[in-house]
This record gives sequence, C-alpha cells and structure tokens, in this order.
Amino acid sequence: MADDTTWRTVFEDAATRLGDRGEARRLVEEASGYRIAEAVDQQPTQRAMAHFDSMLERRAAGEPLQYVLGSWGFRSLDVHVDRRVLIPRPETEVVVERALEVIDAVGARTVVDLGTGSGVIALSIAMERAAVTVWATDASPDALDVTRANLAGVGRPGTRVRVAQGEWFDALPRELAGGVDVVVSNPPYVAESDVLPVEVSEWEPRHALIAGSSGLESIEHILREAPAWLTPRGAVVLEIGETQGDRARALASDFGSVAVHPDLAGRPRVLVARREP
Repeated sequence: MADDTTWRTVFEDAATRLGDRGEARRLVEEASGYRIAEAVDQQPTQRAMAHFDSMLERRAAGEPLQYVLGSWGFRSLDVHVDRRVLIPRPETEVVVERALEVIDAVGARTVVDLGTGSGVIALSIAMERAAVTVWATDASPDALDVTRANLAGVGRPGTRVRVAQGEWFDALPRELAGGVDVVVSNPPYVAESDVLPVEVSEWEPRHALIAGSSGLESIEHILREAPAWLTPRGAVVLEIGETQGDRARALASDFGSVAVHPDLAGRPRVLVARREP
C-alpha cells in the first residue's frame, strides 16, 4: 500500500474490479468503519486494508456479498449470516408482514417458525409483537448456532424466543400440540431439477433450498402436520416458489380459508391457510 493511498483510491479500484460501485462502497464501509463520504479522504490502516483485501478477493471469487460482509439487514434487524444459513431476502420480509397480519387477526400468543435458519422470521416477530412467544426450530445445529448468535443481539425481545432442534414439528415439545396460533416458515421449495444461479447453488446450504423432486415436499409436510398443532383458529404462513401458487393452494384444501399473496414484484409468494375464515 502506497503512503498516499486513500480509501477513495481503494474504492475506485474495487468498483472497477467488481463492476459494482454499490458493492465496493459496502466493502469500504465495512473495512474502514465509516460511511463512504467520511472515509474517502482517509488513509487505511494496515489492518483495515488487510481486511478489505480479504473481502475483495472473496467477493471477486463469487462469494455472495452478504457472506463476505458477515451481516445483512432484514426489516429492523442487522443479522449475522454465513454459509450455514440462507441469505435473508426481501421476499421473506413479505412473509413476515403477512404473518404479522395473521398474528393480529387471531390474537396470537404462540408462534412457531419452522426451519428458522438465521432466525430472521422468529426475531422479527418477537421484535415487532411484544405479546408473542416464538419457537424457532431447525434440523441443523449449525443453523441454530447462527440463530442463537443473532438472538443475543436483540435484547429483551429475545427472551420470548425459544430455540429447538429437530425436523419440523418434531422439534417442539408435545405439550404445544393444539396450542400454536400461527406456524410460519420459509421452507425449502426448490425442485431437484431446477437450475439455480451459481451464486446460490455454489454457496448457500443445499438442504435449505432443495425440497425434493417436485419442490413441494416440505410445503406438503408442514400443511399436513400443522392441524394437529394449531389452535381452532390457527393459521399457517409459508413462503412458496413463484410457480407453486395453485399447487400449494390445493395442498391446503383442508383449511377453512386459503389465499396466496404476491411479493414486492407481484409474484405469487406467500401462502396463508387458516383453519377458520
């Protein structure tokens, strides 16, 4: 590093290499600890520059920006993410929005987030609805380590989140059967034959993406098992693939009310199935 190097020079070089000024800005801000406008005329320390170079090499090699940075925003949260969990996406923020509407409509007190991953759904609900206790489950102990790390960062609302390991409903204590107001999940919904972007298929955990040959296996399992756990007015809120609306709706035909809601791009994305209209 030359004696006269500033973060401005580092930023411009990174933007050229990555072909993305927004990503270059995020890397500079992470390494420097300052907003880009405050950092550009400062000289990087050797330690900060080493951190930046490491992140830049990882991103240039194709690792998703969220994993490179180690954290990402989701609603009101800033959560830790790494390769043990899926990257939080705007589509899932819409799932939380729909879940909150259902929680309010049924006066929910107990909510279960199945396959919680980084914990963003469970933690968002706990942060935004003070009367709710949330169970966050996952089959992956590695994913739950990330959940717990994020749980530690939310303060008092975190005391209303229970973490449990196991496959879907098997993670829950039996005494919850018949007492869950809302089940919410972003389950795997990709079919084995589906082609994913390399940045997804090469980096994100396969078990959290691929459901099976049809892509509906996890959705079907949750909808089949949920009634035994729900209260009489309980509901299920699921993220689904954009082509799965009609098939997912059919799988929920035993529920009293079923609707599929769009994401921010207008694509069918959220299945809401209630036991009572």
